[in-house]
Amino acid sequence: MSGTPTSTRVTLATPKVPRRRRSEAELKAVVDDFNATLGADPRREPTADEVAAWAAFHFDGTLAVACSMADAVLPHVVSRFAPGVDVIFLDTGYHFSDTLVTRDIVAEDLPITLVNVLPELTVAEQDEKYGARLYERDPALCCQMRKVEPLARSLGSYEAWVTGVRREESETRAETPLVSWDEKNGLVKINPIAAWTFDEVITYAEEHRVEVNSLLSDGYPSIGCEPCTRRVAPGEDPRAGRWAGFAKTECGLHT
Repeated sequence: MSGTPTSTRVTLATPKVPRRRRSEAELKAVVDDFNATLGADPRREPTADEVAAWAAFHFDGTLAVACSMADAVLPHVVSRFAPGVDVIFLDTGYHFSDTLVTRDIVAEDLPITLVNVLPELTVAEQDEKYGARLYERDPALCCQMRKVEPLARSLGSYEAWVTGVRREESETRAETPLVSWDEKNGLVKINPIAAWTFDEVITYAEEHRVEVNSLLSDGYPSIGCEPCTRRVAPGEDPRAGRWAGFAKTECGLHT
């Protein structure tokens, strides 16, 4: 499997990272260091293990993992090198019950610290202010308030965040780098499994007995909020079930 870790282990010395949040220039220098070292060989892309070990080394205590709880693969990969790492879950108030069950199992089973992030408004408060079922009329605004803004607030105290974005998911993600500067959020963005396919994610989960959201085997290869996610027919784009009927293809977290 291309880039999928099996028995590879990466060991680095104990880092001495300042607890203060480093400046933009300092953090951009860390990105440049990755591109000049691990990312410098055009013939071989670093494995997810290598990227996760690099992240744990350079961002000890200032690293967060964002997880939608479609599976626990990303938290598992990162926590092997950064035990106790903060795992951010955006609790929108609209999730499938299966997703919340997965979240609770991940918090129990893995050596991570679950950070359950809530929007400023409850669903009831949002309905009162903007009208019921805003997601049917203006899904972009709904995502902005319930995902994008809460994530931005929660990332303020970190130097880097890790995501599960994969290149095969959509055309807009096809050029996803392993490590980059996230101008929008003002910190380093790390995508260790960018090169993986969906099958590789599932294989990793099976090999390591990692929790997987039950919806993945029920026609939902991409899982978002329940009102905005439908099953995907065989042969359809994996993200075709997100915001069906709208031109919208991204919630705004990665754009």
